[in-house]
Amino acid sequence: MGFIIRRASEEDMQSALNLITELAVFEKEPNAVEITVDDLIKDGFSEDPKFKIFVAEEENVIIGIALFYERYSTWKGKAIHLEDLMVTESKRKLGAGKALYTAVLKYAHDNNFNRVAWEVIDWNTNAIDFYKSTGATYLNDWSVVQMNKENLAKFIQNN
Repeated sequence: MGFIIRRASEEDMQSALNLITELAVFEKEPNAVEITVDDLIKDGFSEDPKFKIFVAEEENVIIGIALFYERYSTWKGKAIHLEDLMVTESKRKLGAGKALYTAVLKYAHDNNFNRVAWEVIDWNTNAIDFYKSTGATYLNDWSVVQMNKENLAKFIQNN
């Protein structure tokens, strides 16, 4: 294994943003990323951080990230949401993705979380097959629902 997995630092946030942007391109949403490095630093490293992030580092270069945060399930209690798991395309197949995934699951296990959940695009069969092979349940009868900032403002204004 030519890489290490570690908790990210503020100095890693430009690399993290680069990987987030690469993921958005992969997911066919190249213009969707609105956050900045400053947002990641403020939101991830403040007194009340909104997320945690592990990085895969090879020869002082960040090649992958796993960004997650704590949430609460009314059915299961303490839970984690894995927001993004990404390894740069040229470094896939080294095991960094599985190592990042394992780090998040180990964190959840060690800290007594009852569930880890995430979304995966239905056409990403490589990811779906990987997740299933690890014992994760693929819920193909559930759909993700979102409200963006503009529609949120419209709703509030009209209600």
